[in-house]
Amino acid sequence: MPEHRITKAVIPAAGLGTRFLPATKAQPKEMLPIVDKPAIQYVVEEAVRAGIDDILIITGRSKRSLEDHFDRNFELEYFLEDRGKTADLAEVRRLAELADIHYVRQGEPLGLGHAVSVARKHVGNEPFVVMLGDDIMDEHSTVLSDMMKTHDETGGSVIALSEFPIEEISSYGCVDPERITDQLVRINRIVEKPAAAEAPSNLAVMGRYVFTPGIFDALLETRPGVGGEIQLTDAIELLLQTEDVHGWVFTDGRFDVGRKIDYLRATVEIALVRSDLGDEFREYLVDLVQNRLT
Repeated sequence: MPEHRITKAVIPAAGLGTRFLPATKAQPKEMLPIVDKPAIQYVVEEAVRAGIDDILIITGRSKRSLEDHFDRNFELEYFLEDRGKTADLAEVRRLAELADIHYVRQGEPLGLGHAVSVARKHVGNEPFVVMLGDDIMDEHSTVLSDMMKTHDETGGSVIALSEFPIEEISSYGCVDPERITDQLVRINRIVEKPAAAEAPSNLAVMGRYVFTPGIFDALLETRPGVGGEIQLTDAIELLLQTEDVHGWVFTDGRFDVGRKIDYLRATVEIALVRSDLGDEFREYLVDLVQNRLT
C-alpha cells in the first residue's frame, strides 16, 4: 500500500479557450454551462466522488469567476432565503462546501506541463491527481477511482487511455502499451501527437492522471516540445526512466467539451438523464427528429 492516501487534485484551468470565441472573450471556457452547471463544476464533483477533498485550480488572467463560483455569496443567499427558494439556497451553499479549493496563477502560458509544475509547493511529496477541465465524465464513471485503486496496487503513476481510430491519433498523446489485463497496461513509451504512420498504438492519453511526486522532477528536466510548450507527455516519457507508469483503458462516459460537437453532445446526454428535464426534453427531441428533420 502507498504511504499516502490520495487527497489532492490539480485542475489546470489557465487556457484561453480560443475554440469557443467569442463566448470565451469575457468569461473562462471552464465556466461555459452544460445544462445549468459550469463545466468545471462537473470536474470538481467527480474529484469529490472519488474521495478527494483538497483541490488546486491553476488559473490565469480573467479567471476570477472560477473563484467566485465556489465561494460564498451572502447577497445571493440572503435573496434566496428571503424569497423562500430553499432548494436553490442549499445548492449555492453546497458549492462552497464541496472541498477545500485553492487557486494559483500559472503566470505565463507555457503549456500543460508547466501548469502542473506550479502545483509542486501545494502538493508536496504526495501522490496526486491531475484532471483536465475539458474532459467531463459521466457521473456514474468509475475511471478516476479505478485509477486511484491501481496506484494503490502498483505504487506508481497511472494515466487514463482510450482507443481512437489511428487517423485521429495525431491529436493526442499516444502510448506504446504492454497489455496486462483488458483495462490495465504497462506503458513502455509515450509520444505527443504522433503522425498516424508513426503512432506506437491506437491508445490515446485522456485527461485523467494519477501521479507520484516524481513527475515534478521530470517536469524540471523537460524542455519545450510541440508548440514550444512544456508538454506533460514529454515529462511522463522522462518519468518512465525512473519508475513504472501504467495506463487504465476505458471506453465510455467521456465528453471532450473543448470540442464544440462534444460540448453539444454532453449538453444533450446530461439533460436526458436529469429527472427534472429528461422526459420533456426527450419528447422534444423525438418531435424534432420526426417532424422537422424529415
